[in-house]
Amino acid sequence: MEVIDGQWFMEGVDSTDPSCIHTSDGLLEVIEKVGFLPLFSNDVPGFSVENMTDPSCWWCGDPETDPWEWRSILARTGKVAYGKFFNNKAGYVSKKWFPDFANYRRDGYDFDSRYEDGKAGRREKLIMDLFWPKEGELWDATDDVSLYSNEVKEKAGFGKGGEKGFEGTCAKLQMSAYLTVKDFRPRLNKKGEPFGWSVAIYTLPEYLWGYKFVTKSYKDLPEDSRKKIVRQIMKHFDSDEKVIRKVI
Repeated sequence: MEVIDGQWFMEGVDSTDPSCIHTSDGLLEVIEKVGFLPLFSNDVPGFSVENMTDPSCWWCGDPETDPWEWRSILARTGKVAYGKFFNNKAGYVSKKWFPDFANYRRDGYDFDSRYEDGKAGRREKLIMDLFWPKEGELWDATDDVSLYSNEVKEKAGFGKGGEKGFEGTCAKLQMSAYLTVKDFRPRLNKKGEPFGWSVAIYTLPEYLWGYKFVTKSYKDLPEDSRKKIVRQIMKHFDSDEKVIRKVI
């Protein structure tokens, strides 16, 4: 997106262009082929959902054609991770490539070790404590810990009179590949009935795909994972390596 005379304008392609993606299934194919895809345009030409879709379809509200609605559809498949993964902006990472992505972004650290080494702050820990197993506990393949974003905010002590910077802290955890969005759903009232706009449902990648899968690239140097990611993107997009490194 770009701002011209104070108005937002979407990039993209005409609906009749053969390269235009028209469905969530079509987008999933591209994500699984490339491995990584930001939601909006960036410094790598063509490297975004925005660049591959018809601008007139965005925010139309039709899940069949609206790329904004596809976020929840694809997140539910369990085949991709969705979150603020690219310069604090949203995008997708395929399941296949997530172990390398996690190894690179986490610098080979599980969160508890990262916190103990002073590489994560107290506010991040307040949120991760809602999801990460307690000391001495093991990952259970049957676990499925997921929370509405407003629940995370309340239970972690953010909000009025509490901790500040909730959105920024969640973004840091997503950028570090510890937190991801599992779905978008309306909140529930006291009767269990949905109401209002859909909000993000947060979880850990480990609950989507298992601890062993997510951390299987820990055996590699984080720098090697970064190089693999850059090479993979360069296979599909014509851009300078330094520019790609900046985006990822």
